Formats: sequence, structure tokens, C-alpha cells
Amino acid sequence: MTMRFVMFCHSLVSDWNHGNAHFLRGVVRELQRRGHQVRVLEPEGGWSRSNLVREQGPAAVAAFRRVYPDLSSATYDPELIDLDQVLDAADAVLVHEWTDPALVHRIGQHRIRGGRYRLFFHDTHHRAVTDPSSIAANDFSGFDGVLCFGEVLRQIYLREGWARRAWTWHEAADISVFRPCPGIARDGDLVWIGNWGDGERSAEIREFLLDPIRELGLSALIHGVRYPKEAVAELSRAGARYGGWLPNHSVPEVFARFRATAHIPRGPYARALPGIPTIRVFEALACGIPLITAPWEDAEGMFRPGRDFLCVRTGRQMVDALRLLLSDPDAAAELASSGLETVRSRHTCAHRVDQLLGILAEIGRGALAETPIGAA
Repeated sequence: MTMRFVMFCHSLVSDWNHGNAHFLRGVVRELQRRGHQVRVLEPEGGWSRSNLVREQGPAAVAAFRRVYPDLSSATYDPELIDLDQVLDAADAVLVHEWTDPALVHRIGQHRIRGGRYRLFFHDTHHRAVTDPSSIAANDFSGFDGVLCFGEVLRQIYLREGWARRAWTWHEAADISVFRPCPGIARDGDLVWIGNWGDGERSAEIREFLLDPIRELGLSALIHGVRYPKEAVAELSRAGARYGGWLPNHSVPEVFARFRATAHIPRGPYARALPGIPTIRVFEALACGIPLITAPWEDAEGMFRPGRDFLCVRTGRQMVDALRLLLSDPDAAAELASSGLETVRSRHTCAHRVDQLLGILAEIGRGALAETPIGAA
């Protein structure tokens, strides 16, 4: 049966410091491939798209439209959006956690007043533990439940009483984009794609990335945004090149040029939200590049640590792991092959769409007018 989805996101067009766009693109593409209709909405003046255009110019948006001709989104004014028009005939509505709380409330009230659709809040961030008041400020009375990108986050929603129903809905790799590129020659040792941010992992970047690059004399490239001048200078002193923002669709070709990559989780994920990998883990493994991860606990058993990737606890172990992979092509190839197998068998956007459709079936599409959780 064809369904009509409406998704309120921060941005579909821009992935500038905005990893949810990676996952959303894959989910939308997969839903459309199966014949469903998807309408995506993003706010006017959103910070990710605004920064992308300011830094890269309108050509970056044009490039998105060229690479993803099958994907589109419409912008809206949060105060003027006509929910009756937008949600007319919708079967399922997803509202991302970056959505303005006032609009979250309005959407929930629209559902309570008789919206014949299932309504979900979608959380893919760490604010539930780093800024819980921002999540508690949302009114979920009218929502059928919350889609959380990790089990530990799902438990927080239930424990805090923010939601009565929640599902673990991990991110995943869009394998229509992320795949090995065997025809590209390797010309470097180590590549890392990640943002500097607000200093929440600067110590980890030094220990697990810059110090090993310096000690081993690696040919290394780092891509990302929000790097202050001091950080860029620090990369240079370590011997790494800084490549700035990299459009996500270009990542597979960049990975193909290097012999290994790293995962350096942000502090809130490593300490307070164990079991939640960033989407970069899924994408790296989907591209068939050997991966070494800094301290991270696979609390949900999503992967096979030691087989799909190497996990290290200290900078010294990172040096040893890099030395191993760079000196033993067979071991590196075996690691990459295992990680690719796991992603393709368990962690693609197609798997997540299967799960989403299963959730909709679980709560019963035959009774869309049923009173949502939290409604009086």
C-alpha cells in the first residue's frame, strides 16, 4: 500500500555540521523507491543551510540538486506554515528534534484535533543528556511516540516521562551513495572526516589523531567544519592537511584514496550515550575502508569489534593499530571486508525503512484516528 510521509527536518539540502541529512536522504530515497510519497520540509534560515551558503556559496545547493535529482524539500516559516494544507492526507509524520518547540506543539495539537496520521518525534542528538531542558520543553501530547537513534536514549525518554512509547531507530548507511570505489588509486595513509565543534573532543582529536600522525609521519587529510584558526594551525604542525568542508556525496571517493580512517566519538556519546555510533561509522564501513575507533562501547552489539573495526583505548594503542593496518594489507583488507558485510546485512537505510514500516504496522494503521499518547 502506498503511504504518504511528511518529514519536518532541520535540512535535507545541507549537511554542513548536520549529519542527520545523510540518513534522511537515504530514508527518503528508499521510501520513494518502494513507491511511497514523501514530502520534506525544512525551516527558512536554518543554521546548517545558512552556514553552507555563507561558506561555500549557492553552488553548494546547486550541487546537491545535481547529485540528488530525486530528492527535494520545501522551506517554511514556522509561524506561518499552514498545517491543514501540509498534513492533508498524510499517513505518517516525522518531526526531527531540531524543530522549533512551538511548532512541535502545534503539530501535536493538530493530531489531537483529528489528524488521521501517525506522528513521531525523531531524536538523533545528545541534547537529552547535555541539555535536557530543551527536550523537556517540547509538548509530546499528540505524538504516537519517539524514534530514538539508540537504546540508551530511548530509555531516557521513558525514564524522564517525556514519552510513553519510544522505539530505537538507529541511523544507517545510504548505500546508494556509500560504497567502495575500487577504481581509485590510493595516495594517502589516513583520512578523518569530522568537525572540530566546541572543543568537546579536542583532547581526543589530539590523542587519537594528531599525535599518531606526527609520530608515524603519516600522509593524512582531515575534512570538517568549525575549525578555528588555532585548530587548523595545530593540524598543520602535526603534519596533516586540512581540507575544510566536504560534501557528503564526495566522501566515498575520498575514502578510496586512503588506507585507513578513524572514528573519534564526541564526549557525550562516548560517556553518556554508549552504544550510539555516529553515522560516520556506518558510512566508513559501507565504503570498505579499514576503521579504527577511539574508545567507544558497542553496548547494543551492532557490530563485531575486532572484526569489523579495531577499537583502541589509548593513543599508544592507536599508533600500534595504525602501524598494523598500514604494514599488513591482508589484515586491512580482511577488516574492511568484514565491516562492509555487517553494514550491508544489518545497517542500511533499507533496513531502517523496513523497521519504520514495521513500527507503523505495530501500532495499527487501521485506526489512525485513535487518541494519541498523552492526549486528554
